[in-house]
Amino acid sequence: MHIHVLGAAAGGGFPQWNCNCPNCDGLRKGTIKATKRTQSSICVSGNGVDWVLFNASPDVLQQIQDFAPLQPGRNIRDSGIQAIVLIDAQIDHTTGLFMLREGKIKREIYCTDMVYEDLTTGNQVLNILGHYCGINRHDVPIDGKTSFEIPNVPNLKFTAVALKSAAPPYSPHRNDPHPGDTIGVLIEEISTGKKCWYSPGLGEIEPHLPPLMSQADCIMVDGTFWTNTEMIDMGLMTKTARSIGHNPQSGEGGMIEKLNEFGDVRKILIHINNTNPILREDSAEHAILNQHKIEVAYDGMDIIL
Repeated sequence: MHIHVLGAAAGGGFPQWNCNCPNCDGLRKGTIKATKRTQSSICVSGNGVDWVLFNASPDVLQQIQDFAPLQPGRNIRDSGIQAIVLIDAQIDHTTGLFMLREGKIKREIYCTDMVYEDLTTGNQVLNILGHYCGINRHDVPIDGKTSFEIPNVPNLKFTAVALKSAAPPYSPHRNDPHPGDTIGVLIEEISTGKKCWYSPGLGEIEPHLPPLMSQADCIMVDGTFWTNTEMIDMGLMTKTARSIGHNPQSGEGGMIEKLNEFGDVRKILIHINNTNPILREDSAEHAILNQHKIEVAYDGMDIIL
């Protein structure tokens, strides 16, 4: 199984266009050891030819240009992307769909009922695509037991589960969370049994998650914030990381502590906010992750299982 990180940053990317935090300012000026990142997305293939795109970030066109297997190469107009799985309905994971509107072949969209509702009401991107390429929408089971396969994507199967989270601000049920607002997915290569757990939005590791996560040879999880009060401390927000659905890496019950429970498997943080000090490769926080054998995802990262 080939997993390619198209984008590793949280919403806004790194550097964020209107942010002058030490990370963003330092990256622009070249005074810190760090690399730019686009907004979070991965693609996965079991044969190196046919790919599933997980989320469609606003940076999707640049991400496709940077990864040749997704580019047209067989017909006058085509793509290696055979289907798109949406983890949630957030702007940084779905507005790239507008950029994939060209052509006559309908986009194969896999998402939960809750995500479909949000993307046909509050943010009507799926309705709008109906005026262009059109879509075929497929439901995603979220019981953590029922696997599904995707036609034209051989040798892979997927098992999704609902995660505790909040729907986007434009959702009809913004203040009334429903199962399926956000999911985690266990991706399995059928021929080898190799598995990857993917959850770029993970507020907490709920009791029903370890049985799935412990099967994985690689765990890719939410790396948004280093501390629970990161945005408050910088004067950028009045809410904590946990209150907006992100478990920080540090502190009691943080992601480092939780990931240590899964033993000697590959562990990677993705969806990293521009304020997070782990983006600085020579920071103390980055060194702490190294001590715990936790990697920081970057654009262009390849994971072969």
